[in-house]
Amino acid sequence: MKKIIERKEYLDKLLSYKDKDIIKVVTGLRRSGKSTLLELFRNRLLKSNVMPEQTQFYNFELPENYLNKSWETLYFEMKSKLQADKPNYIFLDEIQQIADFEKMVDGLYASENVDVYITGSNAYLLSGELATLLSGRYIEISILPFSFAEYLEARGIDTSNNYLNYEALFYDYINETSLPKGAALREEGFDKIYEYLEALYATIIEKDITQRYRINDKRAFGNVVKFVAANIGSPISPYRISKALKADNQRIHNTTIEKYIEYLVGSFVFYCVSRFDIKGKKQLATLEKYYLVDSGLLNVLVGRDRTADRGHILENVVYLELLRRGYKIWTGTLRNGEIDFTVKNRNGEIEYYQVAWEISSSETKEREFTPLEKVQDNFPKFVLSADSFPQSRSGIIHKNVFMWLLEK
Repeated sequence: MKKIIERKEYLDKLLSYKDKDIIKVVTGLRRSGKSTLLELFRNRLLKSNVMPEQTQFYNFELPENYLNKSWETLYFEMKSKLQADKPNYIFLDEIQQIADFEKMVDGLYASENVDVYITGSNAYLLSGELATLLSGRYIEISILPFSFAEYLEARGIDTSNNYLNYEALFYDYINETSLPKGAALREEGFDKIYEYLEALYATIIEKDITQRYRINDKRAFGNVVKFVAANIGSPISPYRISKALKADNQRIHNTTIEKYIEYLVGSFVFYCVSRFDIKGKKQLATLEKYYLVDSGLLNVLVGRDRTADRGHILENVVYLELLRRGYKIWTGTLRNGEIDFTVKNRNGEIEYYQVAWEISSSETKEREFTPLEKVQDNFPKFVLSADSFPQSRSGIIHKNVFMWLLEK
């Protein structure tokens, strides 16, 4: 029997909004754990004296739950099952499959004693009619695949063991996958994980993007995806991508590339990080960086050797961890340098992060520490690397990145 990881931070968020007059919207990549999260939450309800008939769970990835059914049919079906004078909990999984679903959600929200929870694999779920209808009446919880700590927990690894080889475990994490189902397949071998990722990627591209947005030139779209994946953590623009592809005899216009990237970000395949001018205190509009939701997908997209580009992949993992911890994130730019991440926490406090695989030479040390030393403020500054014996300087805290990833 596979081990279920509770995803405590997400579960606690849902519990904190239970019975509040607000719709709970869980978003994230397909197979990132949204359905499991709702199931875990429903199990918590059942253990707290909520009766099974007070809950309704619809998985709209199953055709039998939506084929030949309009939103009205589904709505009245749900209404007919409501328990009078008791709280009712309705879970609508992958709701974007239902045409005009926002009308159904609005009706359920307006019904007495109904607490609504929905999931979706597309960011545009909250940018159209639903956002207009329910403005100020929903909370979004964005879910990511397993963190490094969750991955180790899924493997049953005791992190209190002082003799663990974290570097080897980290290579497993980035070579395999951080997606929950993929991690459960590891005992069956890497081929099974690869097949799973390949099928998942095909589903995301086909169902969530090319069909939805009627993309006919699938080869051009695929080439853009591969280019962005091959350049995670590097500043890119639609113009640069167009120019690079043109050199390879592929002509795709800038505006088309821009739309393709929007669709990929909207489907949670990539995350976009804007640049921030630290001295001028303003966000810059060009040369964003992109990070991939799961480094295991690099096997499918570019077949990359992890040791050759481990610095950018580590940066990708750190970015996702900062996102999990609730930070707003920018790339910090200086006149003669760059800081990997300038972040702001929920209290509006700023922190700075540099990421490097190892600080093995005086040249690397200067490259990582000097930009942070140029920032004339008193906010915390960190260098994260795989070095076993970190050495701080000038008030800048140098941490072992594996220990940082495991911090609570």
